Amino acid sequence: MRKIIEFRNVSFRYEDEQPWVLKNLSFEIYENEWIAIIGHNGSGKSTIAKLLNGLLFPQEGEILIDGKQVNQDTIWDIRKDVGMVFQNPDNQFVGTTVQDDVAFGMENRGFPREDMIKRMEETLSAVGMQDYLLTEPHRLSGGQKQRVAIASVLAISPQVLILDEATAMLDPKGRTEIMQTVTDVQSENELSLITITHDLTEVVQADRVIVMNEGEIWREALPREIFSLKDQLREIGLDVPFITVLADELNQLGVPITQEPLNHEELLEELWTLHSKT
Repeated sequence: MRKIIEFRNVSFRYEDEQPWVLKNLSFEIYENEWIAIIGHNGSGKSTIAKLLNGLLFPQEGEILIDGKQVNQDTIWDIRKDVGMVFQNPDNQFVGTTVQDDVAFGMENRGFPREDMIKRMEETLSAVGMQDYLLTEPHRLSGGQKQRVAIASVLAISPQVLILDEATAMLDPKGRTEIMQTVTDVQSENELSLITITHDLTEVVQADRVIVMNEGEIWREALPREIFSLKDQLREIGLDVPFITVLADELNQLGVPITQEPLNHEELLEELWTLHSKT
């Protein structure tokens, strides 16, 4: 697979004399890959997102997006390739109405009007906001604002989409719908997806997980491998999915669960296989 993002020995701190938020960080993300970045508050995961989008620049090391180094000279080109949805959608609204906000990024990139109209309809329908075209963003609920923010970024078809706790303000049903929309767009457009989240149902769907702890990569592995380290995860202040806890309890009761399940379906399949053998 083609590398789309490279962090090379990146270190960052917000002010001189303050502790380093990121320490000599190196990792790679590939085209059409879904990476989940997790960690306790202050571990550096949101700083990574801001560095990727050029909102911040590292004091040491370098960051490459599709082979281009992120710096002051390339920042506007980088932002064409990297779309970011923040936890607080009010931070990224620029239009006076929903349709103005979704159209803003496309206008800046010179999309033909016919394409803009089509993309606006598709993305707003995908997030359930097609009936709010002329609504002022400040009149929307928190969840509705987040849906519009996601639609605005999806409309410009970036190579990389970063969701920084972007579903945190949505209810469970809304989170499921949004993530289904995002994964559909990813598969159709070979989009690299980076989710920074506390929602463990999002983490288990990722191709790979990067666990941050005190500014460094604590582990980098498949979701199943990460959640098999449940005791160590708790030691650094992280939770594990309920299904992982349940499987562990069953093992302790003498029910041999041979593979760490990531969801209810996998656990039921394991239990059914055990039942069939008895």
